[in-house]
Amino acid sequence: QVQLVESGGGLVQAGGSLRLSCAASGRTFSTNPMAWFRQAPGKEREFVGISWGYGTTRSVDSVKGRFTISRDNAKSTVYLQMNSLKPEDTAVYYCAAGWGAGSPTSRDAYMYWGQGTQVTVSS
Repeated sequence: QVQLVESGGGLVQAGGSLRLSCAASGRTFSTNPMAWFRQAPGKEREFVGISWGYGTTRSVDSVKGRFTISRDNAKSTVYLQMNSLKPEDTAVYYCAAGWGAGSPTSRDAYMYWGQGTQVTVSS
């Protein structure tokens, strides 16, 4: 059974940093993409970024230059380093894996999801 477990969320002041981790178990995703999404209260879950299995990453414009995605395939873990956090980054952050078909920025494309970790940025 595949499990994704996020950790690292918390409360931070604007301008601060957090590093989220997503550990996968049950199967290896070392050659598969793993993505980060977030969902703010009252909003749709939105794509944040993705780590392709071969090392390339991509992120949305709103976090470029502030967020960095990396992965450690030996640990089956993907990371989201978040710097210069803003109040609008407040959301529950989810990792996703098991991309099947469709756009990798679409939440419908992923089979597996973590439980989410809350990130709150105070002004």
